[in-house]
Amino acid sequence: MAISEGDSVRWNTSQGKTEGEAVEKKTSDFEFDGQTFKPTEDDPYWIVKSAKSGKKAAHKESALS
Repeated sequence: MAISEGDSVRWNTSQGKTEGEAVEKKTSDFEFDGQTFKPTEDDPYWIVKSAKSGKKAAHKESALS
């Protein structure tokens, strides 16, 4: 699945499915919200912004639809 910045995406949370916007693709190690993430070119992470709360989170591309 090819995701681009600005795309509408959905992901699972403990409260159920939520949706928002793909903000930034990450393919090298980064820190976000106190956690370290180790993405790769083949398994990138995306910073996503929730449409409901406006909060940002990091999710693997494979977890987004």
